[in-house]
Amino acid sequence: MLCAAAHNTYLRTGSGWLYLATVIDLCTREVIGWAMASHMRTELITNAMVMARDHGRLATSGVVFHSDRGSQYTSTDFQDWCAANHVTQSMGAVGVCWDNAVAESFFSHLKTEMFHQHSFPNHLSARTAVMEYIEVWYNRRRPHRHNGGISPAVARAAHQARDREPVAA
Repeated sequence: MLCAAAHNTYLRTGSGWLYLATVIDLCTREVIGWAMASHMRTELITNAMVMARDHGRLATSGVVFHSDRGSQYTSTDFQDWCAANHVTQSMGAVGVCWDNAVAESFFSHLKTEMFHQHSFPNHLSARTAVMEYIEVWYNRRRPHRHNGGISPAVARAAHQARDREPVAA
């Protein structure tokens, strides 16, 4: 079973706010889906989920998706998408600040390790830098305390290898 969490954040650029939505595998902390846009409508979240699904990271059953109670996650469109893709939604109680601790931790790393170190004149330059941070650094090379100091991609590979080991009789 895959458990994933999602949240979104704001990124300031010279051409206005850029919104980033992520889907994070709670087992490995790998960002398995992400999307960016100049708005924070439901389709931003759905696009991040589509990326995770299209890259084979959302199984056809047994996916639990945890989020806060933001309007994007409680919308009929998103609930319909989840139902059509066999994703079970999970939401914490109103006002619980721990709901998105994993996603907030990722956003903190993104901003302190990369985003606040540069200025981005437009959305394209910010999108390119964020994509590189996620796909080249964070997922593949950045050591993660939750994974015992290995990257999320290495943790996923180790987890998959354990799943392929024969079970002793």
